[in-house]
Amino acid sequence: MRDIVVFSGNAHRQLAEHICQYLSVPLSQSTINRFSNDCIQVQLNANCRETDVFLIQPLVPPVQDHLMELLQMRDAARGASAARTTAVIPYYSYARSDKKDAPRISIAGRLVADLIDTAGANRVLTMTLHAPQVHGFFRIPVDHLNALHVLARYFRGKDLADTVVVSPDLGGAKEATHFARLLKLPVAAGIKRRISDEKVVIDSIVGDVDGKKVIVLDEEIATGGTLVELVDRLRERGVNHITVSCTHGLFTGQALPRLGSIAEVKELVTTDTVPLSSQSQCPPNLTTLSVAPLLGEAIRRIHHGESVSSLFTAPDWIVDTG
Repeated sequence: MRDIVVFSGNAHRQLAEHICQYLSVPLSQSTINRFSNDCIQVQLNANCRETDVFLIQPLVPPVQDHLMELLQMRDAARGASAARTTAVIPYYSYARSDKKDAPRISIAGRLVADLIDTAGANRVLTMTLHAPQVHGFFRIPVDHLNALHVLARYFRGKDLADTVVVSPDLGGAKEATHFARLLKLPVAAGIKRRISDEKVVIDSIVGDVDGKKVIVLDEEIATGGTLVELVDRLRERGVNHITVSCTHGLFTGQALPRLGSIAEVKELVTTDTVPLSSQSQCPPNLTTLSVAPLLGEAIRRIHHGESVSSLFTAPDWIVDTG
């Protein structure tokens, strides 16, 4: 293989540019058009022959458009004789569709993984899947990173006296426990029931949070419905200082104004795996940390055949928030 060649679709070009800055390589240009019949066409405007191609594209709204861009970029790279192609998907939205929890529905997380495989990708680089078992949906190698060390480094600069890490549900308790260990803090978790995509009920919180400061850790925030419910339960336990942190800050609809108006929520901390939906809605207490150095270093190691798993030790030079 020769050089690294990096392309980006329309999903999050700014993140792709930051990753390329870390790698000291240019972001190669591509042309994405939409025909009058609504079909998408992708053209890669750089030489791919016998190169190591990385396609950076989180699956953010409009998800179907960005998925089709990714599939066509991979197909174009294969047609251009790329030596190897890695799909870099910082946010794999279909990971939430990971099981058959109702009759006659598709396990879309597996279906989309099959589409990426069929398009000819040689491997996938992703971050903080909704459920770890989604890793197994892919028939090609997957490097599954997380942002816990990026978030932990930020919080180490804060006063963490009398603070508890809280997971909104038991499903996230393992990640919350790992995060709490990094910060040497206790952990608690909510008991959650999902009623619909936008409505959840948190019956109680397991753990000692009474009168404490709280860091809520979630992998993804979309509408903010779960957090509003969790804040209600924390308020009942005398908690009045809450920091909300997540890897994927989608903040769809009115999520940011909704969360920004809660007096107990002192800060929102997220990463740049997805672009912010609207800069005009960003509250002043929103902090965005960059995962570009982490993804860039993973790309460099994949290219050179080095260990990616060792990134989980998080040396200081890789978790710089940028």
